[in-house]
Amino acid sequence: MIRLLVLFLLTLSTTTLHAQATAQKATSGNPIFPGWYADPEGVIFGKTYWVYPTYSDAYNRQVFFDAFSSTDLVHWTKHERILDTTRVTWAKRAMWAPAALEKNGKYYLFFGANDIQSNAEKGGIGVAVADRPQGPFKDLLGKPLIDAFHNGAQPIDQFVFKDKDGTYYIIYGGWRHCNIAKLNSDFTAVLSFADGNTFKEITPQGYVEGPFMFIRNNKYYFMWSEGAWGGPDYCVAYAIADSPFGPFIRIGKVLEQDAAVARGAGHHSVMHTPGTDAWYIVYHRRPLTETDANHRETCIETLTFDAKGLIEPVKLTTQGVSPRKIK
Repeated sequence: MIRLLVLFLLTLSTTTLHAQATAQKATSGNPIFPGWYADPEGVIFGKTYWVYPTYSDAYNRQVFFDAFSSTDLVHWTKHERILDTTRVTWAKRAMWAPAALEKNGKYYLFFGANDIQSNAEKGGIGVAVADRPQGPFKDLLGKPLIDAFHNGAQPIDQFVFKDKDGTYYIIYGGWRHCNIAKLNSDFTAVLSFADGNTFKEITPQGYVEGPFMFIRNNKYYFMWSEGAWGGPDYCVAYAIADSPFGPFIRIGKVLEQDAAVARGAGHHSVMHTPGTDAWYIVYHRRPLTETDANHRETCIETLTFDAKGLIEPVKLTTQGVSPRKIK
């Protein structure tokens, strides 16, 4: 009887401490969840924030994706192995930078795999589909959607952008080249433009990889990563245009390392809470204590704009952002 009472008190004490710790968490903190994760794609489905990152490790161990969800940006739930190489027969390694979206009740995950170095190798950008944002996802095509170099762009770092007219574009590219292509209605192919071209290059000055696009006040904001992903010069720059095709004239950097906080800040995405002017940048960075290039963690900061609509420089923090639920 005494043993049962002790066990009960210990359980009650542990539960109380956990509840107190949860209640005391006033901000997300950075990183927003534990583990080495990079290239985070932040997206909102319904009333839930989702982050889909790259598992940051040696290429041969990058064979799966985890996802993370939150209703308030502060408390995150991990969803393990939403997609892996057992469900993508052509993918063997280097599964990178997932891009997620919902259409007609289905959830799609675009991803890069195999880090191909030429058209002679098998790999590129694939697409998977699921009935829920946490998966499990399955390969939609049984082969890559884009499996070759076009305009010098390595087929990696894909982002899928829905334009105001409902058209979906895939924007992607490594090796300092960025392409935009039009997707068909079920994401099984890319379509030709009116001029007969399929892949249009929209590379701005300084571009290296990691493209992202959003619309604010009827303007197209195009963002990308510059520098070497494993080095201290990794950063995010941007441009603004009147069309998803540009021209995109580089304005300047908005995210870079802070010697007092972290190194290698880059490869980001942006989330906008519906019905508000609250914007967030989700990105990865390397702790000052780490020397391994793959030791990257996912963080979040508030993204703000000045009176002219220019993006204000982002300050790296350890506290992250305050709670915000989606109404």
